[in-house]
Amino acid sequence: MEDALLGKLDDMVREKGYPNRSEAIRDLVRRNIVDDEWSDTTGEIIGVLVIVFDHHRRELSSRLLKKEHHWEGNILSTLHLHLDHDNCLEVKVIRGKAGMVKDFADEMISMKGIKYGRLVRATAGGAL
Repeated sequence: MEDALLGKLDDMVREKGYPNRSEAIRDLVRRNIVDDEWSDTTGEIIGVLVIVFDHHRRELSSRLLKKEHHWEGNILSTLHLHLDHDNCLEVKVIRGKAGMVKDFADEMISMKGIKYGRLVRATAGGAL
């Protein structure tokens, strides 16, 4: 490995607190495997959807629930937190084919009234 790249790896090891280069490289390999799982539309994956919304927004909560019920068998868990008087945060753990999980997340994130949304890629564990 050339010195410049090795230097960047060492910087990452220090910044993220890895005990050594090997652990950092293992983490990078795992992340790459998860990305590959998400590109394979036939395999089952896990996604974690995070959304923030204003619960006073007209009918938004009921529209969210309606969409959620449509995907009912794929949503493993939902966490709902009241951030302040107006805003709620929800975290949904979703299992299914990558395309289906992405579609569900896109539907939720693109709803009018969602202030923030992000789908975090995880794995069903098969390749790890």
